[in-house]
Amino acid sequence: MINVVLTGIGGQGTVLAAKILAQAAQNRGYHVRTAETIGMSQRGGSVVSHVRMGNGGERVASPLVSNGQADILIAFEPGEAARVLPLLKKDGVLVTASRVVQPVTASLSKTLYEAAPVIEALQAREGKTVVVDEAPLLEEVGNPKALNIILLTVAMGCGVLGLTQDEFRQAVSECLKPRFVEMNLKAIDIVNERLGLV
Repeated sequence: MINVVLTGIGGQGTVLAAKILAQAAQNRGYHVRTAETIGMSQRGGSVVSHVRMGNGGERVASPLVSNGQADILIAFEPGEAARVLPLLKKDGVLVTASRVVQPVTASLSKTLYEAAPVIEALQAREGKTVVVDEAPLLEEVGNPKALNIILLTVAMGCGVLGLTQDEFRQAVSECLKPRFVEMNLKAIDIVNERLGLV
């Protein structure tokens, strides 16, 4: 069983990323269950997606990942990574974007929410933590909406998901509207080339 948790802010593409991952796993023949917990996501609230894949031929009974059971956590925002970190195994892999999204509460209270202390705390954990400097990658792709594909590509490179690049690319082609496919496949190529993942 491979347990994956994806987390971010509403509008970042977390739910679509989970759908792509689930499609790739289904195409491989895995039994898959997914679920989302969405808190006012259209207004910038937290989004947490669960993807459970029966990679050993087993059927997945429950869609939710229990505390301490996620093999990998893919976070679109460092603060959201910290929020759901208890779901990740102690030796699990964390892939997180480096840029923070200022919550409304920080704006209202005039306090600055900075990435550095949060990222330092995440890097101090036992398991592997990969912090993705997404800004130059997004600039090269030419579309800020490609963050989900960038993070999924990095997660694919960690070897935890048990899926091939070809399966990932096929799922992207199947889950996205045709006019967005080429740009997202380009994003996969850019990330793999720049970060030396393939």
